[in-house]
Order: sequence, then structure tokens, then C-alpha cells
Amino acid sequence: MWIDCHCHTKYSHDNWLEPGDLLRRAKDQGLDGVVVTEHHSYEASAPIEALAGEFELLVLRGVEASTDRGHVLVYGVVDDSWNCWGRDNYLPIDELTARIAALGGICVPAHPYRETGVASLLDGARSLGGIAALETHNGGNDRETNARALQAAHERGLPGLGGSDCHRSAAVARCATEFCVPVSDMQTFVAAVRAGACRGAYYKGHVSIE
Repeated sequence: MWIDCHCHTKYSHDNWLEPGDLLRRAKDQGLDGVVVTEHHSYEASAPIEALAGEFELLVLRGVEASTDRGHVLVYGVVDDSWNCWGRDNYLPIDELTARIAALGGICVPAHPYRETGVASLLDGARSLGGIAALETHNGGNDRETNARALQAAHERGLPGLGGSDCHRSAAVARCATEFCVPVSDMQTFVAAVRAGACRGAYYKGHVSIE
């Protein structure tokens, strides 16, 4: 099954993508599901979960956290108590990965080789502990940047995830993750990533509307 593991809507407060438009586009592209990872907050994505039944699409929720060494996708938390620092930016990455692990979740560096300020881990991807995977395919990156992330994942023996990093409808499903085991909720999602039963890819079903 195919899931876009890195999606944003207007609730990330940096775009105008309506949740219904995200899910409609994902369904039209043939995806089986999406993970909504609004910036800084798990609870921000609560309104989107209620739309899942309308589109007959698996809708899971995570968060994209901003750390002192890049952005990190967090999966497996159930509210915003994960953020014990009282701020949205420059969270200490080692403390973050430890806290998420203690809560039963996993951390995955987002777009690790995107050379934009402190948004990315860069070659820290080759040594950072406490992570379950790397985002090897990001829809906002060029192919060379994604290739560097894929190489780092191979060197470390980590699975890769794919996500569009969409902030507008046209970007949905540019990249996605193929799971070779069934995923029905966040618990099975996390278990599949931990088992390496997934791979990031350029989604073959993507049709550009630009």
C-alpha cells in the first residue's frame, strides 16, 4: 500500500491548502493513505481526521518538529505533551529523539540534505542516533538531494520514507512510501517502519496538474 507520509494543510499556518483538497487529491492520485504532519503541533491536525470516512482514505497524524539540527517527522504521539520545551523552534534533537522514544513513537529526519538554514540534518544523517528511518524521497527536493539521503539510509541500514511535503494540492503524492505490510493505524505504521517493511519512492501514480 502507498502512503504519503509528509503532508501539510492550512493548519501548519504557512499555506492555504484545505484539508478536503488534500484528501481529494490523494484519493484521485490512487494513494491508500496520508500522514498529516503539521508544523510544531500534533493537535493542529485534529480537524482533518474527521474527514477520513468521507474520502475512504487512511488518515494518520504526526507532527513536523523544528530542532537545532533540522526538521524531524514525529510519528506515534497522541497529543502535544511530547513538546516539553515550551517553544516551537530549535528543540534539542537528542532530547527530542529520547523523549519520543520514551512515549513509544519514532523520529525520522525530514529532507535531511536540503541545504536551507537549519531545516536539515545534512551529513549528521550519517551519525545521529535515536532515529528509525530517513526521509529519502521528499517531493520538494530535487533528485540529487534525495539521492544523498537515500545513500545515507543505505549506509546506515535504515529504511526510507517518502512524502510530498505538500503545501498545495498539486504537490500531493509527488513522493510516497510503499509499505509491504498492511497499515491500518499509527501503531501498525510505526511497527512497519521499525521493521523496515517500507521504502520511499517517487510515486508512480502521480499526475501533475501544473
